[in-house]
Amino acid sequence: MGLMDNMKAKLGPARDKVSDLARQHGDKVQHGIDKAAKAVDERTKGKYSDKIHAGTGKAKEAMDRLAHKSGPDATPPDPMTPTHPEGPPPTS
Repeated sequence: MGLMDNMKAKLGPARDKVSDLARQHGDKVQHGIDKAAKAVDERTKGKYSDKIHAGTGKAKEAMDRLAHKSGPDATPPDPMTPTHPEGPPPTS
């Protein structure tokens, strides 16, 4: 058994637990991402809005992938289907 196989075997249960947590608390995490993005955008006075928005979208997509992954043979989501509407993060 190689080093990578050994690492995958040990990290498998942790990945499953993280995936379960992402499913349970995904809404809270995404709300936190939006809140952090809004705070950073306000502190930088909108100077980096486009970069903040891009990073927020990537973080949300990563959370979606993590929450919807149901095993090694799960199909990835279609990249052409938008997961979130375009535009600035919602204000609370």
